Amino acid sequence: MGVAAVGALLGNQLPASSSSTLTASTATVPRSAHPAHPAEPRGALGEAGGAVPEGTTVFDGWIPGVANLDPALLGALRQAATDAAVDGVEFFVDSGWRSPAYQEQLLRQAIRKYGSEKDAARWVATPTTSAHVSGDAVDIGRSDATRWLSEHGSLYGLCQIYGNEPWHYELRPEAVDHGCPSIYADPAHDPRSWQ
Repeated sequence: MGVAAVGALLGNQLPASSSSTLTASTATVPRSAHPAHPAEPRGALGEAGGAVPEGTTVFDGWIPGVANLDPALLGALRQAATDAAVDGVEFFVDSGWRSPAYQEQLLRQAIRKYGSEKDAARWVATPTTSAHVSGDAVDIGRSDATRWLSEHGSLYGLCQIYGNEPWHYELRPEAVDHGCPSIYADPAHDPRSWQ
């Protein structure tokens, strides 16, 4: 799942110019546009671990959180973003690929926030089950982009996966012909998280 998962859990990230110089005690994430994701310390993992600077788009291929996405997912995102631009909509990435260490950090933060592993599982997957760690998920920022994707995403195979995370999208190529599959209420209901 996804940072917001916690970029979705956390949402927006540090600016690129400051992420490498901040320490774990001073690095914080600005309050996310997603109410479930408050500002919390990010630690020293930074961009190399998958944190993306605020303002990152699907075309920022030099940022590891974008560059390490599955090529088919990234291609679909870029095609959709190109078409959405005609409607004045820009796709910002709140979170994409994440290292296992970064995912573990997000999970620990969620456990602290929600009080238990069970409650945290509604928002953050483990490093072994997260689609972000494998590069198969992206959290798209801004409601106009998620609204556009909810209407047009299936044409590109881009599907919302979780009801509680309208920003979390994964590639489902069969959606181009058959529409997106039913969404799970949250990551805890996703059979992939039961591994």
